Amino acid sequence: MQETRWAQAWMAVGLLWFLLAIAIAPTNKLYQQGLVAFLWLPAIIFCWPARARLRELFHDQRWIYLPLLGLVIWSLLSLSWSNTPDLERAAKRVLYVVVFLLFFPVFASARPERVIRIMQWGGIGLAVTALVAIVKFYGMQGNAWSSRVEGLGELAHPILGGYVIGLAAVWLVLWAPRTGAMQVVCAVALGFLGLFVLLSQSRGAALAMFLTILAMPIWCGDRRSRIIAAVALIVAMLAFWLFESLVLARGASYRPQILLASLQMIAEHPWRGLGLGSHYTVFADGQYFDHAHNLFTHVAIELGLPGLLLWAATWIAVLREAWKVRETLYAKGIIGIWLFSTLAMQFDAASLNGTPRAEWFISWLPIGLASVLVWARVNPDACDKISRSS
Repeated sequence: MQETRWAQAWMAVGLLWFLLAIAIAPTNKLYQQGLVAFLWLPAIIFCWPARARLRELFHDQRWIYLPLLGLVIWSLLSLSWSNTPDLERAAKRVLYVVVFLLFFPVFASARPERVIRIMQWGGIGLAVTALVAIVKFYGMQGNAWSSRVEGLGELAHPILGGYVIGLAAVWLVLWAPRTGAMQVVCAVALGFLGLFVLLSQSRGAALAMFLTILAMPIWCGDRRSRIIAAVALIVAMLAFWLFESLVLARGASYRPQILLASLQMIAEHPWRGLGLGSHYTVFADGQYFDHAHNLFTHVAIELGLPGLLLWAATWIAVLREAWKVRETLYAKGIIGIWLFSTLAMQFDAASLNGTPRAEWFISWLPIGLASVLVWARVNPDACDKISRSS
């Protein structure tokens, strides 16, 4: 049933909606409603017809899904001591995450090239939104070039917008077509994505993107990756020379102080944490901060050390599964997405159970995409074919 043309079109729209509507939907409510209609609903409907694929997935990737199942159970248990005012809503968000992760194997249905194709179009679409945001911010609104550009829609934040756009640049580099007109389109799109990250002045996003591309030869091992890494190094040196004063002006942005204060909060509730969805503030250097600015410490504050260990085990297992088939095109993209996300998590992301938002791009999206690695191993030539024919 999930293989029918209408079902595939429905789910393709759902993935594109997740990737693009975060920047183009007029309201967050409409973005969430679109996800329910185009992504959650088909995932639930086609989950049973795709049960054979899911059994295969859970068996082959049990090192991802066993700790993930433990994390889900522990998160729900922690609601019993959480200070969140709406327990039902917090539990419902956990269900949203589960359905989101199930969507990818149901949509791919043993064909990872389907996911790559949509991700390519999603990256190009985000590049268009980045260009529109630049023109709007500097051209139409007349902001100075030293100001930090803001994205569109839910990406109207220099840091979060920089992370989503930077991640799009990474997956477009690794999953770019090698021949045809689409190669030129992707190259132009990469230019817009990179320019946006630079103009956002998000040092975390820029550093994560730079280090990921610089490290590409480690798992790609081809001449193309070495050339791209060399170009990235030159561009980074020029960017630092041009923007040195802006880069250094904000110092460390209290990150060391926030980290120390977060570790103290973890030490106060090491085993149970505060509970899923609990509201907290971090007091550091005489002021309060809304969150821990680090996904790992945020998880430990909310879910304690058990939650942190389960999350870390899930996250490391994603890399393990991708590394085992790193010779395939699909796995190369997953490794790059994983590395970028890991670096980005260290500086600003601090949301694991919120409604779908920018942070999902560097937390749940990599895990969802990794579920398709099972079939990248079985059919490695399919992804290479789409890369050559795009």
